[in-house]
Amino acid sequence: MTDLLPALPIDYRVRPDGVRLACRFIDGAGPLLVFLPGYLSDMEGSKAQAVLAWAQERGRACLLLDYSGCGSSDGAFEDGSLTVWRDDALFLIGQFWDGPILPIGSSMGGWLALLVALAMPERIAALIGIAAAPDFTDWGFDAEQKAELQAKGRIMEPSDYGDPYLTTLTFWASGEASRLLEAPIALDCPVRLLHGQGDGVVPWTIATRLAARLRSDDVQLLLVKDGDHRLSRETDISLLLNLIDGLVKTL
Repeated sequence: MTDLLPALPIDYRVRPDGVRLACRFIDGAGPLLVFLPGYLSDMEGSKAQAVLAWAQERGRACLLLDYSGCGSSDGAFEDGSLTVWRDDALFLIGQFWDGPILPIGSSMGGWLALLVALAMPERIAALIGIAAAPDFTDWGFDAEQKAELQAKGRIMEPSDYGDPYLTTLTFWASGEASRLLEAPIALDCPVRLLHGQGDGVVPWTIATRLAARLRSDDVQLLLVKDGDHRLSRETDISLLLNLIDGLVKTL
């Protein structure tokens, strides 16, 4: 795995409402690689850092970011929603870049990558999803959890990755309003999906559903038989970087 050289300080950009959003940006050849982290994750994760290091070494433009209420960004996590975080990503892209974009989304970030692409389809050069989780507010919650969300406005669930998962009714409702898997997804760009068949969080069958719904004919799904949800092993990250390299060489 590539190390980040040199280390980049965190930059901050202020939303119109005064909330500071944390990010790291390097200028270079397009398309702009935009890494979108998963739920309760941030730009310090190993995949995000590996993408940034890869871009630095090759003179490629890259943007890492923390959604509002996450990582080093201002704001309360409980105020976040899929729509809010999509708009955070769009705002930060607009702060740095006006050319073609290649969103790279991990887990929930894969859903956000699709939503960002649908908001500016004419600028999307390609898209990569890593254990992408579109529509997880639908298939990821059972009837009892959905009822508790409606009654209490939030639920807390244990997590294998650290702090318990908080889901608010606001976030869940925004997800339900942003579901994609029940209709064709109007994207025509190349799409690469990387998913572990040992993923205990997002079933790999979600990736096959997503591939079928994408309008693009240039969709490839790479399944890692022993891969987990994080796909953060050195071999997994090498697969991701190879996907990026293969795409940018054809754009």
